[in-house]
Amino acid sequence: MDKKKPKKVFVQGAIPPEKIANSVANHQSKTNIGAHSIFLGQIRADEVEGKTVTAIDYTAYEEMAENVFHEIREAAFAKFDITCAHIYHSLGKVNVGELCLFVFTSSAHRKIAIEATNFFVEEIKAKVPVFGKEIFEDETHQWKVNGRHYT
Repeated sequence: MDKKKPKKVFVQGAIPPEKIANSVANHQSKTNIGAHSIFLGQIRADEVEGKTVTAIDYTAYEEMAENVFHEIREAAFAKFDITCAHIYHSLGKVNVGELCLFVFTSSAHRKIAIEATNFFVEEIKAKVPVFGKEIFEDETHQWKVNGRHYT
């Protein structure tokens, strides 16, 4: 496989639902694809010590994070027979109910697409230096213990 340049992963703010629909629509011409698998990470209104989360403000060491995303992508293409893979992660403030992570894989077969998506999500959670600051309804905040919130 050719070494590909790292793709831009980060988007400012929440990931708009239209981006998901457009991503699917853009693949309709690729007739070798039989399945897509999509993971969407959404901000939960967690309760922490009696306070409710209203948003998460994401920061990252962007260049380092983009390189880790790229390494994960290369590993996924080496491990799975996937046709395409797209990852988008929010930076900045994302409100409860909004999307902060979009992983989209395509393959000739559903099992491979689903396994590849799960691989991406687990690797992202374990390795990418993205940090989330939980913002509470009273405007106080705390850093998430693991830096991420999608489980």
